Amino acid sequence: MILVMPPKIVAQNRRARFDYEITSTVEAGIVLTGQEVKSCRLGQVNLAGAYVSFLGGKPVLKQAKISQYKSAGNLKDYDPGHDRLLLLSKKECERINAMQAEKGVTVVPLEVSADRFIKVLLGIAKGRKRIDKRERIKSREMDRRMKQGRDL
Repeated sequence: MILVMPPKIVAQNRRARFDYEITSTVEAGIVLTGQEVKSCRLGQVNLAGAYVSFLGGKPVLKQAKISQYKSAGNLKDYDPGHDRLLLLSKKECERINAMQAEKGVTVVPLEVSADRFIKVLLGIAKGRKRIDKRERIKSREMDRRMKQGRDL
């Protein structure tokens, strides 16, 4: 019997789940250098403000910050927020690009997981309005109070 461990989630973009309504998700590989892989496995990834854009038909992860690996030595020209190429099949790229062409639809990274390979979970999302966010907070507070047994 072989035990298969789930991949370790090293970074999450919790703000994206609040700011956007996620309609579907896709898992993609990411092109990294050796020191970036080591840094990812240590959890030194920040997805705040990151998004996916298409350049020449290829998906690119923008503004995701992967810190420099401490034991890598002094790399003077390393930029932690540089663009990183995502690995998706041609069919998935076309499907995501077509969805992103709709008004108000964006692709955001939700989490980074590290197993044998480093993977990024992408969410195809629509932005929420401020009123929707307030309604969501209000309903969450109501549920919390009901569970505690308090009256409103």
